[in-house]
Amino acid sequence: MILRGAELPVQSEWIIFVVALALVGVFNVALAMLPRSWIARACKKDRDDERLFSAPLKLLGGFAAIFYILALIGYFAPHSWNLNPQLMLVLCPMYFLKMAIDPAPVSIFFILAPMNAGVYGALGATLGYALLAFRRRH
Repeated sequence: MILRGAELPVQSEWIIFVVALALVGVFNVALAMLPRSWIARACKKDRDDERLFSAPLKLLGGFAAIFYILALIGYFAPHSWNLNPQLMLVLCPMYFLKMAIDPAPVSIFFILAPMNAGVYGALGATLGYALLAFRRRH
């Protein structure tokens, strides 16, 4: 089912979310290229501290799992639920494809939902590093 007119979100309403998620992705790629000692210094941890990567990895996994499931719910939800397109675009940017072309379930399971999980997993990792960097040292 293709949405037209008032039901389809205006570009200015959702481009902010796309830009914000792209910035999170760029930040995570840059962070992945940094040496472990630099990350440890910024987080005020020892380079060999096991907790240096445990919090970001837990948040990455948690966010990825939650947003993978939300992508599946967004796709398989019956039309009678009347999901708000703006809210669904925030939770699952790939929801736009459902509104535009209605992709096959196989592509949802193996391409679109994992992409959504990756994007929001990166957001979880970013939040994990921010928590480490701004948390007081005990």
